[in-house]
Amino acid sequence: MVENVISVVAALIRDDAGRVLLVRKRGTVAFMQPGGKRDAGESDVAALSRAVVEELGCHVVAGSAQALGVFDCLAANEPGFTVRAAVYAVAVDGAIEPRAEIDRMVWVDPGALPDLHFAPLTRDHVLPLARRMQ
Repeated sequence: MVENVISVVAALIRDDAGRVLLVRKRGTVAFMQPGGKRDAGESDVAALSRAVVEELGCHVVAGSAQALGVFDCLAANEPGFTVRAAVYAVAVDGAIEPRAEIDRMVWVDPGALPDLHFAPLTRDHVLPLARRMQ
């Protein structure tokens, strides 16, 4: 039996005010964490660092990645699939701007969420974590 699981890494990036950075990929509706799939042989932190550069143009600060957990939930953009996401809080350096497949980015206050469509991982796991970390 084939398991319909997409294994990814995801970044919890916060600004000085405690807001969380979310992105929406081109052609989709759900806001989610930056991140993506690992390349063959890539560690979680290496994959996350690569994805952050590709998607946002900034860099993960060396040594800043803190593992927050691995979470399973419905995939936002792949019907019939589950996402298994290793989530890391990271600090970033440099200008942040949408690149590659990122259509839009927003900073949200995890304690006062705007009316946006959130990916299940973001809604059910990452934003609650961010609220507890405030």
